[in-house]
Amino acid sequence: MPQGSKAKYTSKQKRQAHKIEQSAKKRGYSAKRAAQIGYATVNKQDHGGKKSGSGRGKKRSHASSRTGGRTSHTGGTARARKRTTRTTSRTASRTASRPTSRTTSRSKRGGSRAAHARAGRAAHRA
Repeated sequence: MPQGSKAKYTSKQKRQAHKIEQSAKKRGYSAKRAAQIGYATVNKQDHGGKKSGSGRGKKRSHASSRTGGRTSHTGGTARARKRTTRTTSRTASRTASRPTSRTTSRSKRGGSRAAHARAGRAAHRA
């Protein structure tokens, strides 16, 4: 089989590569480069192709699809969106985990987990 032959791709992989190729053309890539992008993305998702035989399947990676979904209709890059989302969620979790009325944590005070839970319930009732 000559190098670059697409004979070993499944029909599903060919369909997916074609769809990705059309999308790349719409974004301004040449036909040749768009085809390369399409098959490279399919290879990345399927980890180099499908192997025949029972028990030889591999899980698909949806990383490319996830990145595309994050960037679609936003105008920004996925990396920038991911960075801002991560920092805001980290900040929110930090502020949410801070105790308001009780300043010391269970580990500093000592005591059991049950005692800590009772103290928390008592604080919420008051």
